[in-house]
Amino acid sequence: MVYRIYVEKKKGLAGEADALLNEINNILSIRSLTALRILNRYDVENIDKELFDYAVKNVFSEPQIDNVSEELPQDDAYVFAVEYLPGQFDQRADSAAQCIQIISQKERPLVRTAKVYMLYGSLTVAEIMEIKKHVINPVEAREASLEKADTLKIDYAVPTEVRTLDGFLELDKEGLENFVREYALAMDADDIKFCQDYFRTEHRDPTITEIRMIDTYWSDHCRHTTFLTTIDSVRFEDELLQKAYEDYLAVREELGRAQKPVNLMDLATVGARYLKSKGLLPKLDESEEINACTVKMQVESEGKKEDWLLLFKNETHNHPTEIEPFGGAATCIGGAIRDPLSGRAYVYAAMRVTGAADPLKPVGETLKGKLPQRKIVTTAAAGYSSYGNQIGLATGQVDEIYHEGYAAKRMEIGAVIGAAPAENVRRERPAPGDVVILLGGRTGRDGCGGATGSSKSHTMQSLETCGAEVQKGNAPEERKLQRLFRNQQASLLIKRCNDFGAGGVSVAIGELADGLEIDLNAVPKKYEGLDGTELAISESQERMAVVVAKEDAAEFCRLAAEENLEATVVARVKEEKRLTMFWNGKKIVDLSREFLNSNGAEKHIGITPVAPQDYRRNVAGGFTANYKKLAGDLNVCSKRGLAERFDSTIGAGTVLMPFGGRHQLTPVQAMVHKISMEKKDTKTCSYMAWGYNPYISEKSPYHGAYLAVVESVSKLIATGAKNEDVYLTFQEYFEHPNTDGKRWGQPLAALLGAFEAQKDLKIASVGGKDSMSGTFEDLDVPPTLVSFAVTTGNVDEVVPNHFKAAGHKVVLLQPVYNENHLPYPGSLIAVWRQVSELLASGRAVTAYTPTYGGVAEAVMKMSFGNGVGFAFDDSVPTEEIFGYNYGAFVLELAGDEEIGRPLGRTTAEPEISYRGEKLSLDELLKIYEDKLEPIFPCNISQGEGKLRAFSYRAKEWPVPAVKAAKPKVLIPVFPGTNCEYDSAKAMEEAGAAAKIIVINNLTADGISRSVEKFAEELKTSQMVFIPGGFSGGDEPDGSGKFITAFFRNGAIKEEVTRLLEARDGLMCGICNGFQALIKLGLVPYGKIVDADPSAPTLTFNTIARHQSRLVRTRVASNKSPWLAETQVGDIYTVPISHGEGRFYASDELILQLAANGQIATQYVDGDGDPTSDVHFNPNNSAFAVEGITSPDGRVFGKMGHAERKGYGLYKNVPGDLEIGMFRSAVKYFK
Repeated sequence: MVYRIYVEKKKGLAGEADALLNEINNILSIRSLTALRILNRYDVENIDKELFDYAVKNVFSEPQIDNVSEELPQDDAYVFAVEYLPGQFDQRADSAAQCIQIISQKERPLVRTAKVYMLYGSLTVAEIMEIKKHVINPVEAREASLEKADTLKIDYAVPTEVRTLDGFLELDKEGLENFVREYALAMDADDIKFCQDYFRTEHRDPTITEIRMIDTYWSDHCRHTTFLTTIDSVRFEDELLQKAYEDYLAVREELGRAQKPVNLMDLATVGARYLKSKGLLPKLDESEEINACTVKMQVESEGKKEDWLLLFKNETHNHPTEIEPFGGAATCIGGAIRDPLSGRAYVYAAMRVTGAADPLKPVGETLKGKLPQRKIVTTAAAGYSSYGNQIGLATGQVDEIYHEGYAAKRMEIGAVIGAAPAENVRRERPAPGDVVILLGGRTGRDGCGGATGSSKSHTMQSLETCGAEVQKGNAPEERKLQRLFRNQQASLLIKRCNDFGAGGVSVAIGELADGLEIDLNAVPKKYEGLDGTELAISESQERMAVVVAKEDAAEFCRLAAEENLEATVVARVKEEKRLTMFWNGKKIVDLSREFLNSNGAEKHIGITPVAPQDYRRNVAGGFTANYKKLAGDLNVCSKRGLAERFDSTIGAGTVLMPFGGRHQLTPVQAMVHKISMEKKDTKTCSYMAWGYNPYISEKSPYHGAYLAVVESVSKLIATGAKNEDVYLTFQEYFEHPNTDGKRWGQPLAALLGAFEAQKDLKIASVGGKDSMSGTFEDLDVPPTLVSFAVTTGNVDEVVPNHFKAAGHKVVLLQPVYNENHLPYPGSLIAVWRQVSELLASGRAVTAYTPTYGGVAEAVMKMSFGNGVGFAFDDSVPTEEIFGYNYGAFVLELAGDEEIGRPLGRTTAEPEISYRGEKLSLDELLKIYEDKLEPIFPCNISQGEGKLRAFSYRAKEWPVPAVKAAKPKVLIPVFPGTNCEYDSAKAMEEAGAAAKIIVINNLTADGISRSVEKFAEELKTSQMVFIPGGFSGGDEPDGSGKFITAFFRNGAIKEEVTRLLEARDGLMCGICNGFQALIKLGLVPYGKIVDADPSAPTLTFNTIARHQSRLVRTRVASNKSPWLAETQVGDIYTVPISHGEGRFYASDELILQLAANGQIATQYVDGDGDPTSDVHFNPNNSAFAVEGITSPDGRVFGKMGHAERKGYGLYKNVPGDLEIGMFRSAVKYFK
């Protein structure tokens, strides 16, 4: 039987419906829509009525904030429903099913969800269709029936064999061209002829699986076929490019590569080869594995130096994000992570750089066949941040570049950085008899053809057929992979590893060894009905392929099971150098390695690059007008509303917050993080910065690429790094070149610029990613080469980028530029060295390198952080203020020494002045932050300003029945938990013994065993700490439900009661853990109780998105043993990162809790007063409540991540991070 329930947010809490109504009224300009309701519909099968009724109250809804009904409301609304396409991953349905299974400990039920929209008002048919178009992305979803189905089971037609393409060998030229069109292949006529010739030598026609697999294997996305096209001739129009090309040819000659083909790939990699030949890359780590950029480093900890590997990678997901922004952006960061992960690194930090057209343009101006830019930028940000936040990745920098060319196709880049102890990494060539294990997620139809789709230019027609090319991410599964690969035992069993990205099984497993036999029947499936072709090329995410010795396979699978991961042997390594795949007992792929590695027919091109144009900015107009224009420029204005939805502090290693200064308003120029060590601490840190300006590159790709390198490295220097052991990795993104020599000239010119920059500055690009499909109809993306620069250093050397104080002299230090408007290399290197020395010695206290907005942008952003004003020296020309100044540095000096040229002085007056003209910082800040406020809000009005401060001073604290010298704290890890490492480290440092237990819910038996194990461990524990995360992705539509389902189990509930009531133990929950505690009733009631409509809860932030920043909290009560070190009125700075942190309860109940001393902490402003201002109270909590306790204080829940603390963190924001709660908890048991 199918059970159905509708769930709707209560009035005043329906943020999603309110936001959509506003969008439709103001963006679509459909004013006739007067009201809108959204209901979540759940259909469930294979469940009994009693369990379903229980799930309605504890899984599908929350009595405090939801209304539920079995029938749709019957009124005059127009009603329609939307559901995911079959085969697309639905995290809401998946999490609901897992939650119910945790409760029942039986087989997982079938769950299907839909979103029901109820529209009110006098709407025309055309307006209704426009609204449907706005909310239904046909690539991933469809309109659903309103009728209840008799069953949720889908009877899949189960295929038994794949087709052999009879007659393929007989096709003539025209027949082959028609074949390419008919099967929508990414390969061209030459490639298909090459295939035909090969199969003639095999004396057989191919299977459709082989053709699809070859098309994937040879796609530009997988094998960089455009970059490998042989360049037969180049004809230049100018001397600059001609000389650079001659330099390249001379270097090839010097390296003995003159006989190798000239192509873009050779040009992209020859700089590193050249520098290596000069002995300048001694720390580069090279292997046969296809992982991320890898360099050797030493990490200092506890007075000793350890050998580690630093891995970094940039990944692009332009095509998927263009057509399905949420999933496309989510799998962009997922794919980026899995490259260093395949190198056995723990990935701890990410940077996101994207490209879009103007999102403020009216929706009506959207290109036909495209999603509105507003929709793409907001939904992609939600997708990427949702995924990164869930897996526990600190996103240190987020920026978006705006240029109308990106309307052709969005640019979506994720750049990540990770590290591993060198002793954890074993690299061996697979040997015959070794086996390949597929680890992680199951295979579905999602992502079939993604590699080929990403390799094509697109038209209106092609977009209609590429929906299945979009993958969906499952972040909790990725987190499990991260945990497993951090385990030294598991890591050392891996001989070679590859991640599943573009190409699926065919590439991920197919690249691991020359000889392979793959059993497609062994590949785990999400559902039945997949044929051999789909199993071979599906790009379903969160999967890894690892080679282990046959005798190690069972142990590796056991370790995977401990992390709640599926692991299956799917292939074996063989001697013969052929790739074979079997399905249903038949060999459906049988190809020679030599043929596969050929990458298709050799391509040839002649290139005719156009001469560079003058890229310099023409500055006209007055100071005030130019400054206001600059503050509101899309490429200068605030991206805070975008960036603050990304968790920037998880991992407790963030050295610089994305926005610095007392007001958290100065954007950092580089992201800096401590190397992530699971148990120990270190001062060793990694830096990463990016550089690129599309408005220079469109005039001259050569200058754009050269200056991108200059910009990225200069940003490192401005942040305190030294020009030592700096490495680059490039993101190349260009229009589809076809066979046009001028179009090919763009990537050639850009790569020549990057080559000369590497050679001149002696900094190598050791990796990169190219995408050559930036074309839609007649529109092209701008020539794009984004440079990412990476290095390492010590946290003590890191310098924040905001002005420190008034009265300081500020100077401009510039390199000398040559006749081509590029810095002389020797001069630039000398400037870098001088800046590093000035910062290290303290003679300069701040540095900022001008970028897109020149000196004016630098000064403005440096001023915002602390509200420090600036007076320009009258001698500075206007052109110097507003023109480009790449490679220069704005330096705030500690004294008055003569360095560089005078620029001005910092002032106490919060204004920027020049030759008598004055602009207040408040006025500039309003323009700066208002520009993208309609797209990425960060300054919403909420609440009523100042709020009441509670004060309850404890005179005594409870004493435990049982003392413990080293109390044991139990830390459960659920699907979606991501703060367990930080929490365990904080407890261990305070003197506790932390025990992490992974809850296994792969099967009903796994859940039962997890319950037994956890209950048993509870008996000997003094504390339970529930860490933060995203319980089941915060689904179904609400946080903490996985955790509450588990703790409501009879055995667990009984042991928790004994811990608290018989042994006087402690419990704490932070963020997601707090959400679980409050929904269990442990706070404020001190025991697990049934959900009640009048109970307090935590719900969605009023701003309707995730919030990540530092906030100030005031201790309102020190009644809890967790707060015994504090005094009432103490103020602590704490990182927050949550989407559902709004404390919600009646005034009467809150006042009652305050009187009993149960309101532990409140959000406060700069004056120390509780407030509802969104800049200080990030979620609009009632009475600014941040944390509460049980009646006796022994159970403590708070939103702020007090565990994210340590030496050298958050250096660009002042505040006291050490609330002492972990020490206090340990002392309680002494």
